[in-house]
Amino acid sequence: MNPRRQLTLAVLGGVLGGGLAWYAATRVWWTEVITRAPFPDKTVEHDGTSLAAWVLPLAIVGLAGALALVATRGVARTVVGALVAASGLGVAAGGGYGLAEQPGVWPAATALGGLLVLAAGAAALRSGRTWPHMSSRYERPAKAAPVSDDPAALWNALDRGEDPTSLNIGQKAPGEGSSG
Repeated sequence: MNPRRQLTLAVLGGVLGGGLAWYAATRVWWTEVITRAPFPDKTVEHDGTSLAAWVLPLAIVGLAGALALVATRGVARTVVGALVAASGLGVAAGGGYGLAEQPGVWPAATALGGLLVLAAGAAALRSGRTWPHMSSRYERPAKAAPVSDDPAALWNALDRGEDPTSLNIGQKAPGEGSSG
């Protein structure tokens, strides 16, 4: 499989898994009925965050990290991949814990989402260095240091409407001809 396709699948898997876990963690995992005689029974609905509070934040981290794989490269992509894999592992553990405590479809969906995020992070760790990255045209250009340390020359450049950090002070600005 070519590297661009691997990147695309990892990002889509991470986003899908993080989104699924985010959605599933906010659904009602179980309903508790509290009897309060002589008063009416009280029904309390518990979502995934009631049982495993860490699931929702980790699902969001996994989703954002999967998107960040596109914007990173080299060591940064490896670090993001490790973060995505760790968050996926935490989400899957929360879903598994929910399945053990209160079996249902939403804990299973949370665990599945966590496994998708974990797979995206593992793919980034395994082969993320070979994936394509954004070109250098998206990076900030290096800041040119002014040639002159003379404050008057810097002010004069500003007065002419020039950026003193990008032009060599003392040289003629583009469009300036010789007078004479």
